[in-house]
Amino acid sequence: MVDLQSQVKIGIAADIDLDVRANLANDLRRLMPWRKGPISIFDISIDTEWRSDWKWRRLQEHIQPLDGRFVLDVGCGNGYFGWRMIGAGARLVLGLDPFLLYVVQHQACHHFLPQLNSFVLPLGVEALPAESAAFDTGFSMGVLYHRRSPFDHLYTLLEALRPGGELVLETLVIDGRDGEVLVPRGRYARMRNVWFIPSLATLHSWLQRTGFSDVRLIDVTPTTPAEQRTTPWMHFQSLPDFLDPVDPARTIEGYPAPQRAIFLATRPS
Repeated sequence: MVDLQSQVKIGIAADIDLDVRANLANDLRRLMPWRKGPISIFDISIDTEWRSDWKWRRLQEHIQPLDGRFVLDVGCGNGYFGWRMIGAGARLVLGLDPFLLYVVQHQACHHFLPQLNSFVLPLGVEALPAESAAFDTGFSMGVLYHRRSPFDHLYTLLEALRPGGELVLETLVIDGRDGEVLVPRGRYARMRNVWFIPSLATLHSWLQRTGFSDVRLIDVTPTTPAEQRTTPWMHFQSLPDFLDPVDPARTIEGYPAPQRAIFLATRPS
C-alpha cells in the first residue's frame, strides 16, 4: 500500500516481517535528524521537525497541475515534497540538496519505491547548467534567504524553466513597503546563514526585475511551534527555542518572528 497523494505513506506493518521492521526502525533512527515530513514507512511513523504537509496543503490547489510535468525542487531536503509531487502526477522530480544526510534519507524511501522517478542529487542550485530550460515547474522553498545573492538565485531558477514554466517560491518575508529588506546583523532565529528577508512588495519587485511575469502571492502564514518543533525524530532545538520567551512575536535576537509567503510566477513564453 502506497499513498503519495494525501500523505507520504509507504507500505503497512503487515507487509514485512516483525524483526525486519524493527531493524528498519533502528536504521531510520540512525539517520536522524529528520526535518521534512511526516513520513510513514511500513507504519513506522517518522514525526519530523516540520509539518511539511501543511505547507503542501497551502499551495497544492493554486499551482499549475503537475500531471506529466518535469519538476525541479531546489533545496529539497529529504525529498518529502518530491514524493508529494509524484503523488500529484509529476512525470519526474529532480531534487537538489548538498547535505548528504538528506540524500541518504531520500534513498531510504526510494529503496521501497524504485519504480518512481523521484531523485535527489547531492548538489546545490549552482550546479544547474545555464539556460537549461528543462523544467515545467520549479520549486524553491525555504532557500532564498540563505542565498548571498537573491537575484542570482532567481535568475538561475528562471533559466531552469522552459518558456511558460511556473516557479513556486516560498520564503521568509517581513511586513513593509516596496524596497524594504531585513538584513540581520548576525543570526536570525539562531540561523547563521540568513542574508536577506524582503517585504512582500520587495519580493514581488525582485521577481519582476529578474524577468518573471504573472507574479502573484497565494499565501502568507506565520510559522508557529505547532508547525516547526522538536520531536523524537529531531532532538535538537527548534522554533520554540528561537523565539523571545517573553514576546513570541519576536525572535530571540529581537527581529520579527518568522512568517512565510508563497509566490507563483511564470517564465514568459
